[in-house]
Amino acid sequence: MPEFLVTGLAFLVLTLDLFTGRERKSLLPAVAVVGLIAILAFSLFYLWDTDEVLYGGLLRIDGYALFFKAFFLVLGGFVVLISHDYVKRNLEYPGEFYGILLFTVAAMMLMAASGELLTAYISLELLSFGLYVLVAYDRYKAKSNEGGAKYILLGAFSSALLLYGISQIYGLLGTTRFDEIGAALASAGDLSPGLMLGVVLIIAGLGFKIAAVPFHMWAPDAYEGAPIPITAYLAVGSKAAAIALILRLFTEAFLPVAGDWQLLLIIMAVATMFVGNLVALVQTNMKRLLAYSSVGQVGYLVMGIAAIVVVKDGGVISIELSHLVTNGIMLHLVAYAITNLAAFLCLAAIYNATGREDVAGMAGIARRAPLVGLVMAVSMFSLAGLPIFAGFASKFYLFNAVAASGMLWLAGLAAVASLISLYYYLMIVRQMYVETPEDPTPIFVPKMTTIVLAVLLVSIVLVGIYPAPLMEAIQHASDVLLRSNSLAQNAAAVLP
Repeated sequence: MPEFLVTGLAFLVLTLDLFTGRERKSLLPAVAVVGLIAILAFSLFYLWDTDEVLYGGLLRIDGYALFFKAFFLVLGGFVVLISHDYVKRNLEYPGEFYGILLFTVAAMMLMAASGELLTAYISLELLSFGLYVLVAYDRYKAKSNEGGAKYILLGAFSSALLLYGISQIYGLLGTTRFDEIGAALASAGDLSPGLMLGVVLIIAGLGFKIAAVPFHMWAPDAYEGAPIPITAYLAVGSKAAAIALILRLFTEAFLPVAGDWQLLLIIMAVATMFVGNLVALVQTNMKRLLAYSSVGQVGYLVMGIAAIVVVKDGGVISIELSHLVTNGIMLHLVAYAITNLAAFLCLAAIYNATGREDVAGMAGIARRAPLVGLVMAVSMFSLAGLPIFAGFASKFYLFNAVAASGMLWLAGLAAVASLISLYYYLMIVRQMYVETPEDPTPIFVPKMTTIVLAVLLVSIVLVGIYPAPLMEAIQHASDVLLRSNSLAQNAAAVLP
């Protein structure tokens, strides 16, 4: 029902667009936000404590799916709000913009609920097709067309890899359901070369979707070319949806063969953390800098996925600490989402007033727009992982969970990569508070933007100093994910 309602809301926005004049187009984002809030309330009431399987295992309706559905509905509402002023000033056809945005929200909700590979793939493609259009939405801008073209070409390539991997799994195991794949792999013991190829191709295909190294090459151009609100959506939404899918896939389907894929993910995580943060050091465009920053953040999440299980001597798998790691991954996703939305909203406000999105264009912003400067500075501190902010709490939790899983050295490398990132985050803060602006004229910030900035600022600090309520919701989602029957059976099957 929540996915049907979001789809219906998208069609409602498209229909209203046909009957409203240009001067009343501001009604569309209001309808979208109110609709998403109503669907969120309905979803929490309707699906609370529900644990069901639909369509023979294609969709899982449980606490884990509900957590991410609520997350995506809130995220969609915030993206609509931060888009409003930018779309009004810079883009044509707002109805289609908000309609496609809502379709992608429905796709992300389906990804979190998928219990089968082809359902997950179709949901992923629905998300990707919407994002292809949104990235290239500013069609009279060369960089937007270039970013959209690169994104769709590499996205198609990654989809081919993913489908080839799914075909390998289905051809050799005869099923695409996560729980049945897990049971088959547990009884099979060692991976055959064909199954190993399938798992590697699926990892590669999903690696493209989350922009993990070496599959990250599309991200900087797509981020730079996309409208600023869509860059924020790309950085947060597409990654969160893919991570939600990956967590369920790896805990339910690929757990029995963790010894075969764990090293691959560790190598990918280390490369992603360091390549993202080192290349970000030399960027002069804010969107490209934040693109490489998001690549570095993905490295921390991939590190967490690699540490979900502990592979002991003799291939014995322990899931005793899996709760800690899944909790850390989900907390970091939420903290990263709040922080990135705040940073991109500040960037959108600056761009709307100055037409600039380069690092040098940040000079003196703290004097021209004090609230924008403050929120941007807090966002940079949070992304760097400095205390009292959301990023510190989530990194501390995630790194501690990885270290407790026996990978202290990997958590140490993550801390070093995070230390590297501190340089370019502080460079932005220095531009805003130390450098003299070329134009000292105060920047006008619309009232709605001011309200959203204030809400995001409070959220960043609140999650940093008092994450307990959020952690309770995350713990419930993690419990549902890790107590599934398939997981328990798989773990038992590989124990001596």
